Amino acid sequence: MFSEQFFRFDNLANFVGIFVVIFSLLIILYSLGFMRKSKGLIGYYLYIILTLLASLGAVFSNNLILFMVFWGILGLLLYLLIGFGQKERTPATAKKTFIIIGAADALMILGLALLWQLSGTLQMDKISIALNEKLAVWAYLCLAVGAFAKAGAMPVHTWIPDTAEDAPAPVSAYLPASLDKLLGIYFLTRLSLEMFVMNRAMNTFLMALGSFTIVAAVMMALIQHDLKRLLGYHAVSQVGYMVLGIGTANPVGIAGGLFHMLNNAIYKSCLFMSGGAVEKKTGSSDLDQLGGLAKVMPVSFGAFLLASLAISGVPPFNGFVSKWMVYQGVIETAKSGGNLWIIWLVAALFGSALTLASFMKLVHAVFLGQPSQQSTENRVQRTEAAPSMLIPQVVLAGLCVVFGVFAYRLPLAKFILPSIGQGVAFAGIWNPNLAAALILVGIIIGILIYLLGTITASRETEIFVGGELVREHPQMRLSGTGFYDTIQQLGLLKAAYALAKRKVFDLYDVCSKITFGFVRILRYLHNGVLPTYLSWCLLGMGILFYILLR
Repeated sequence: MFSEQFFRFDNLANFVGIFVVIFSLLIILYSLGFMRKSKGLIGYYLYIILTLLASLGAVFSNNLILFMVFWGILGLLLYLLIGFGQKERTPATAKKTFIIIGAADALMILGLALLWQLSGTLQMDKISIALNEKLAVWAYLCLAVGAFAKAGAMPVHTWIPDTAEDAPAPVSAYLPASLDKLLGIYFLTRLSLEMFVMNRAMNTFLMALGSFTIVAAVMMALIQHDLKRLLGYHAVSQVGYMVLGIGTANPVGIAGGLFHMLNNAIYKSCLFMSGGAVEKKTGSSDLDQLGGLAKVMPVSFGAFLLASLAISGVPPFNGFVSKWMVYQGVIETAKSGGNLWIIWLVAALFGSALTLASFMKLVHAVFLGQPSQQSTENRVQRTEAAPSMLIPQVVLAGLCVVFGVFAYRLPLAKFILPSIGQGVAFAGIWNPNLAAALILVGIIIGILIYLLGTITASRETEIFVGGELVREHPQMRLSGTGFYDTIQQLGLLKAAYALAKRKVFDLYDVCSKITFGFVRILRYLHNGVLPTYLSWCLLGMGILFYILLR
């Protein structure tokens, strides 16, 4: 009885806990290759293990005070792990992350106080509050901000692209890509399905936030020139599908949101690992300096390609199934009246199309395009990654296939549906086995056509553009970084991208400017001159007398 007050082992907690352990083990194995010869490895692996333990503590906590203790420890460990990055901006990025997560945690503590006022308990399984008064709404929003910040939903998302770019690849694959998504969406699910009785207005808010996050983040991903930063914006965009699914408030949508939470952790972690392997071997994540790596890094390329297809929602991979369920959940909301579901559905479909477009750019720029001059000069370093870095990639890429083809038999039946305690009804016709078979047949036919084309004698020439050899004119090289750059010049998008470049939409940057502006005013007023201080004292006394004696 005592243990039940503090810990809970239900289907949802067990499901998330299992995959927290799996991702932790894969990251430790990957780190053996990536972090080799780095400084402070004892501290690094200690932080990884502590992150695992704190994550399990947060997942299985039934008492919100205990939950907040583990949640706060995770914020500190995230700050410490980011610090292992070697870039000049890394300390600033770690501080930014700590402040954003810390501010969200402070709001969560306020939410706990409101929750105590409303329910008289902080035991999760005994809380069920209807959102029919302002205090309950504020309690939900304060707690939800913590989940949004951890998962990376807008507008508290800006730490994720910065962390993805400046932290070591294993840290990016471990926290922003996998564990933080699992923990953030797990807590949002607890809030929305158990601790609060949602109403139509709050569900609409979640769907609007999810849809906006999908489109806005993927639009930012399209124009990025850094491999890891681009992946970071996609990590934000995919959170939108999870929030959208939970906001539908129907079984198929919620199941789709939770399934997408798992799928995103799988393929996003795989993408960061493959990108880390590229960075480890080439010394750069700048897309302008990459290209032509498919031949020399075939395993990393294969894993990256499978994960790219999965995140883009291409069947029969896992990302398609979870997105398809979210789409169905959105359509189901039409039965309750209103036409807003059309907006949410269009946003989700549009975001998926743009995701595919940006990964076409990424795969071309890193693996399939012509090598850059810098990459050619460093060709001696371009070999496949160490086995300890390849095994986690292959495992995760394999899960992208298995969890897509056998989605109903494995992840949905074993983990997702037991977590929500409901079955789901699927509309339309979708046979993953048939789809996988047809795709396999198409691949075989393509290979046969290729082999038939190589039977006849062919002439090999150097790469040329417009009759000019690219080797002699490297400036004519077609780089994937040029894809979609023109969208920055389109109407309203031009203004939006200009504002984004100035960090107008970065909540951290905006709040920092306001704070330091206020500090500068105080510094100007507190100039060390005694008459000035006496004047302020007299003014303050006058205000107090006016208030007390009126």
